[in-house]
Amino acid sequence: MIVGKQKPIDEIWESIKGYKKVLVFGCNTCVAVCHEGGNKEAEILASLLRMRATQEKTEMDIQSSGIERQCEHEFFEGAKKELEWADVVLSLACGVGVQFMVKIFPTMLVYPGLDTCFLGDVEKPGIFTESCQACGKCILGMTAGICPISRCAKRLLNGPCGGSSKGKCEINKELDCAWHLIVERLEALGRLDDYVEIVPLKDWSTERAGGPRKLIHEDV
Repeated sequence: MIVGKQKPIDEIWESIKGYKKVLVFGCNTCVAVCHEGGNKEAEILASLLRMRATQEKTEMDIQSSGIERQCEHEFFEGAKKELEWADVVLSLACGVGVQFMVKIFPTMLVYPGLDTCFLGDVEKPGIFTESCQACGKCILGMTAGICPISRCAKRLLNGPCGGSSKGKCEINKELDCAWHLIVERLEALGRLDDYVEIVPLKDWSTERAGGPRKLIHEDV
């Protein structure tokens, strides 16, 4: 899922303080799971901003709402009136949601309320870990389901670097070496012979270095 983190309240306030009608708009999928951008968080943030407006002696009408996903047309249908009511919308979606809203409402002023951090998983309640960089050419089949691109600090594809020690990364001694984990898992699966195979040069053209990517389904 996409993991995000709410921006500092001072930064948010600076972006919206000049407007009279503010809508804090939540997204109830990825960023709701990480407790940063759902309807609940939108309501809490709206309350904090109302308190800030009172402290600053600023007249503002700050409301909150949200939809299931801010990256699909259909979910906006029932929210058009409240979106059009606002002078400014503070989106608690990831960067995709903010840009999608700007695309379908070109005259609407939208500010991000979150910083989009990474694609990750829920390690345990309240802890989210990066596990994918969406490189466009997945190699998890070769690396026993552990991604060296997202989990190795150097993004190495043919084994650990010389700095790896006792299963830990030289960049951060609390961080597991991705290749140590890969080798351990290959051994447990009886696939250690796969480790000696030379991995060809990766085609990085599928990553975002070539600009925004697009996937088209002809049958839809």
